[in-house]
Amino acid sequence: MVERVRAWAPDVPLVREVFHATMTGHAYPAHTHDTWTVLLVDEGCVTYDLDRHPRTSPQRRVSLLPPHVAHDGRSARDGLGFRKRVLYLEADWLPPTMTGRAVDQPVVPRARGLVEELHAVLDGPADAWQSESLLLGLRDVVLRHDAGADASDAPSAGALRDLLDAHVTDGLSLEEAGRLLGRSPAHLARTFTQTYGIAPHRYLVGRRVDTARRLLLRGTSVAETAVEAGFWDQAHLTRHFRRTVGTTPARFASGR
Repeated sequence: MVERVRAWAPDVPLVREVFHATMTGHAYPAHTHDTWTVLLVDEGCVTYDLDRHPRTSPQRRVSLLPPHVAHDGRSARDGLGFRKRVLYLEADWLPPTMTGRAVDQPVVPRARGLVEELHAVLDGPADAWQSESLLLGLRDVVLRHDAGADASDAPSAGALRDLLDAHVTDGLSLEEAGRLLGRSPAHLARTFTQTYGIAPHRYLVGRRVDTARRLLLRGTSVAETAVEAGFWDQAHLTRHFRRTVGTTPARFASGR
């Protein structure tokens, strides 16, 4: 696998992380983020399953992936890689009602120019005002594209997700969750997987990887990050981090 990765956390409201990557041969496993993912493919073509529905992000097009919805990713062309730029934006950047629309139609027309300009601003010394203006403009483009679709979660799945989010680093067993929610562990696991398209344990790993990304971008060592993010040790972090992000924690941190 050939890879080039840059990642940083700009001091800009609503922007959690900027991630640039060139990948050849890497396939992302199913995972989720607690952010909106704004994906721009510069070269190649990316195919992925979003909430168990096959989707494609063509070259030079912007795709929008909602928070807490499972997705994977790979090159659409065997033997060829792709180059992408990604913005991870806070969950309150868009209203929750946009989730269903983004799952059904993730490619957003007329958004590339704004996203290109936003990346150009974030690639230098952070200009918070200009970034905020561009993000508001991009938000307007997305909302105009919205057809008013709504989304609803099974109550027990949503309650379990809230519990997992509250116990990212210390963890929470399904037995404990079942006692707290008055549901059987089997029922919770089944409902969660049906609702979000990802098993609870894989969801929790994804949240821990997201926590590790933030710590690494702040300059925390890989060993300390493993402990603070809830992994057993550095090797455990590296295995899951590489599987999810496509690179090791050390190489991710070196691109800050």
